[in-house]
Amino acid sequence: MLLSTSDEDVLTAAADLGKKLQTLQSESTSSEFESILVACNEAITETTGLEYGEVCDAGSDCC
Repeated sequence: MLLSTSDEDVLTAAADLGKKLQTLQSESTSSEFESILVACNEAITETTGLEYGEVCDAGSDCC
């Protein structure tokens, strides 16, 4: 879990990641981009200890 990082730092990192993913999506095939998203989700899970599906129902529009 991100215990020593401020909320502002986390939000800034998330915004930066979103911008980079948007660029990668435009430069990648659907299959390549899906692999990138899976790798990102795994890295986020390892870093935070939170599973994406536990935080937000992956089939919903909440995230």
